[in-house]
Amino acid sequence: MKISDLTVKHMTIPQYSASVFVVGSGAAGYNAADSLYDLGMQDVAIVTEGRYMGTSRNTGSDKQTYYKLNVTGAVRDSVYDMAKSLMRGGSMHGDIALTDAALSARGFFKLVGLGVPFPMNEYGEYVGYKTDHDETTRATSCGPLTSKYMTEALERTVMAKNIPIFDGHRVIKILTENGRAVGFLTLCREAVTEKNPLGLCLFTSGAIVYAVGGPSAIYADTVYPPSQTSSLGTAFLAGAAGANLTESQYGLASVKFRWNLSGTYQQVLPRYVSTDEKGEDEREFLREAFESDEEMLGAIFLKGYEWPFDPKKTTLGGSSRVDLAVFRERAKGRRVFLDYRRNPTAAEKNGVFDVDALSERARTYLENSGAILQTPIERLAKMNMPAIELYRSNGIDLYTEMLEIAVSAQHCNGGLAVHNSRESTTLSGFYAVGECAGTFGVYRPGGSALNSTQTGSLFAAMDIARKKADIPNLSDAVAQEIVKETELLLSMKGAVSRDEILEKRYLLGRRMSDSAAFLRNAEKIEEAIKATRYDLLHFAEDHALAESEWLYDALINRDILLAQLVYLSAIRDYIADGGKSRGSYLLLRGDETDLLKVQAEIDTVHADFVQNTVLSEDLTVTSTFEPVRPLPESEQWFETVWNKFRERNA
Repeated sequence: MKISDLTVKHMTIPQYSASVFVVGSGAAGYNAADSLYDLGMQDVAIVTEGRYMGTSRNTGSDKQTYYKLNVTGAVRDSVYDMAKSLMRGGSMHGDIALTDAALSARGFFKLVGLGVPFPMNEYGEYVGYKTDHDETTRATSCGPLTSKYMTEALERTVMAKNIPIFDGHRVIKILTENGRAVGFLTLCREAVTEKNPLGLCLFTSGAIVYAVGGPSAIYADTVYPPSQTSSLGTAFLAGAAGANLTESQYGLASVKFRWNLSGTYQQVLPRYVSTDEKGEDEREFLREAFESDEEMLGAIFLKGYEWPFDPKKTTLGGSSRVDLAVFRERAKGRRVFLDYRRNPTAAEKNGVFDVDALSERARTYLENSGAILQTPIERLAKMNMPAIELYRSNGIDLYTEMLEIAVSAQHCNGGLAVHNSRESTTLSGFYAVGECAGTFGVYRPGGSALNSTQTGSLFAAMDIARKKADIPNLSDAVAQEIVKETELLLSMKGAVSRDEILEKRYLLGRRMSDSAAFLRNAEKIEEAIKATRYDLLHFAEDHALAESEWLYDALINRDILLAQLVYLSAIRDYIADGGKSRGSYLLLRGDETDLLKVQAEIDTVHADFVQNTVLSEDLTVTSTFEPVRPLPESEQWFETVWNKFRERNA
């Protein structure tokens, strides 16, 4: 690690140089750094906005899923079978699917070796279960906090190797030269001195691994942790292309404490109720979305398996009608809750839980789980006590209070466009791993995101270790970029308070949630694009700060705006290309008066393409549609592979 100083505009900025900097401290970032170290790239360091802030450490579900190759019993599976499952949802490149499948067992057993408590039977088998968008039993889980356990285990091994961690650094600009990333600027409150009043720091390296997660702050209705803020806009501005930015997942989540409400949270059949703003005028509303009690109860149960909103499941009896009914109720100005203290009225007979009212699938599930009990909370306690304890540890007692919910953004299946190596397709030396890499396609199997944090980061580390790029010298052109950014930051002086900055952030998220979440309308998208571009052009004057210490929050807003502009434009381009409803969103024509009567037109064309989107310096955004690369027919003859392997690693 080389440390020096750079003088810019009478300021002294500390400069750090290393072979590789990993940006992000979640499961993907830690594994990238750890893998690089093990591959001999020991001049590596991690730069993070906050060790305890990211999605990996702070989110989950009833039993957060990890998707991997089957390694149990008589279940037949293969790398190619898993790759085909990953591709089946559409818009996923075959070579990326193959690496995610081929390295899944390696990544999984590394985590096991690091102490992540995946359940094992008495014979050493890691059994599995079915997850959404998949019919195999590749899924496994440690409970609600699977990704947290992964992150903590990987952090322990990183710290044991004394890999440096720069904590409290927010990346505000990625520096490039001739189409290559050569470093980045960060803002760090702890770096503020008399000679460095803004707290700027400069990092230069031969390769950058971006592991910053998804576009967490671009929506108001979101299950991303409040501590995680968007960092993709900076990458777009540097020239990194996006891929499949139209594709995100949305589903039911709690509001007070942000958490996904899938799996057993639904399979125990809680009561759905709404109230007025004061919590009064309580009523069950879900029955209005279904033709019978049996349909409604069946849909609630299926939300456990089919948690993400899916336009294919909005027809009569479909489980996604639950999401539409919840949204419609909230649009009336009412609050919506899950009540685990009482059964839905339709599931009771003479005040007693009526097993005969359930579908055969639901009844069998509860019977096999030993959970034919009287109330939803009793059933949840029997099947998944950690799911109750999780809320209790966050100040919510499901035994005594209802749980407020909304349809929320949860995961972005799109992200930065990458080659199979996970290097950016448009910005060399810049790698994207984890959720910020656009590698997931449209309908991904639940849990494949956690698998990808390990496989993608390992494959990126392998590519970087093979290339061993030199640390670049700081050229005059890059130095001028630093000066230009510094001048902008110094000019942002005025009377805007931090409260006003945060209010602006909420309004930006509200605009995105209202126009480009799981319900989308072409006219609203266009209006949002115009408003977002206007806000970007007037960013400095709208964020003229009363105190320079609020610059950190202001630049989060800038990143959100940049990301929103690219995401909105990608959706516009998809619609203009004839795109229809698919994945986890429903395209509306604008004349629908009742969401529950909308007939979804499902896209049948774009699954064979990956949409790539690029932001230009003048804030124009363009998209192209690239045919999906097919699943490769990989070399299987041992002697040939052995020789190639030795040549690559000579």
